[in-house]
Amino acid sequence: MIEVRQLTKRYGDKVAVDGLDFTVKPGTVTGFLGPNGAGKSTTMRMIVGLDAPTSGSVTVNGKAYSAHSAPLHEIGALLEAKAIHPGRSARNHLRVLACTHGIPPRRVDEVLELVGLQSVAGKRAGAFSLGMGQRLGIAAALLGNPEVVMLDEPVNGLDPEGVLWVRNLLTGLAAEGRTVLVSSHLMSEMALTAQNLVIVGRGRLLADTTVEAFIRDADGSGVKVVTDEPSRLRDLLAGPGVEITGEVGSEELRVSGTDARRIGRTAAEHGLTLFELTPLAVSLEQAFMELTRDEAEYTTHALQPAGRAA
Repeated sequence: MIEVRQLTKRYGDKVAVDGLDFTVKPGTVTGFLGPNGAGKSTTMRMIVGLDAPTSGSVTVNGKAYSAHSAPLHEIGALLEAKAIHPGRSARNHLRVLACTHGIPPRRVDEVLELVGLQSVAGKRAGAFSLGMGQRLGIAAALLGNPEVVMLDEPVNGLDPEGVLWVRNLLTGLAAEGRTVLVSSHLMSEMALTAQNLVIVGRGRLLADTTVEAFIRDADGSGVKVVTDEPSRLRDLLAGPGVEITGEVGSEELRVSGTDARRIGRTAAEHGLTLFELTPLAVSLEQAFMELTRDEAEYTTHALQPAGRAA
């Protein structure tokens, strides 16, 4: 378990992390989300003691990272895939890490096989592609068979097979009862992998919830209805909290503030024919963008055509 309590980090006048308070529990994959500059990487660095908090605290399995006698057995982390000596082979890189914790050499070969690098274990890591570096970083994170696994953007550079492998790996680790915290900018992947979400913006906590609840509570959900009597259906469904939109002359309506069951029952009771009745929900990406649209440190604008000289 990871417990973050009023965690704050300042760099001079800049507040990178501002009073974060959340818990990452065992048995689930928790997605750690936020725009660039939101404080995710700084928070993860503080979890493993690479940065010291200005105030607040963070513990892994009840202790600060530095208080564990064998931290690789408690938490395995991937924060920077290329943080390796480029002249070392993949196997020797892992052997050096294993020696620091008394991990037997056979475990090195086990994790190399697990991540699919057995055939290139003797090659220098500096020549690895980004995807291969990610796999080696994940191998290092799993080396101590830790109860907590924390990965920062683990699918960067991976092909579709690799992305699927990481997804299955994370869900498998959580199914074993381990604590899994993973950051990613790929919302579609988080929607398939994570059960819980911790979302930050400008160093502050914006949401600590489940994926299901976050999407359900996001604005924009509703029901798509297609009927040849849209005006009559509007009148029948009108009421407090019900909003109905649709273009004039169109048979398609979008209804919010009620559910498909009530719409279908109302139509049946009054003899209306429905050609489509489809519950709509925003995607995780849409909900995330709506929540964080004012929290991004760097924003982009549509490209305007360049003017031609007269």
